[in-house]
Amino acid sequence: MLRCRDGSYDVGSARDLESRLEQHHRGTGAQYTRHRLPVELVWCEAFESIADAFALEKRIQGWSRAKREALIRGDFDEISRLAHRRGPRTSSE
Repeated sequence: MLRCRDGSYDVGSARDLESRLEQHHRGTGAQYTRHRLPVELVWCEAFESIADAFALEKRIQGWSRAKREALIRGDFDEISRLAHRRGPRTSSE
C-alpha cells in the first residue's frame, strides 16, 4: 500500500516490489499515483500465491480509510472493530 502526496492510499500487488516501487517513483506506475507523487510504501505483505495476494488486494481496496490506517499501524483489534460496525459507510471512512 502506498501513501500518496495528497494523503490518499493506493493498494496494489506486484511480483517484484522493488521494481514496481521504482516505476511509481519514476511516474511510470499506475495513472492514479502518477499525479500524486511522491509516494511512500506504508504496508506490504509477501505471499506464496499470486491468487492470494490479488484476493487480499481486492479486499483492502474495498476497505475504509480507517481500516487501511489500522492495517498500516498493525492494529488488528481496530480492524476487527471497524469490520463489525453497523450502518452505512460515509465518504469520510
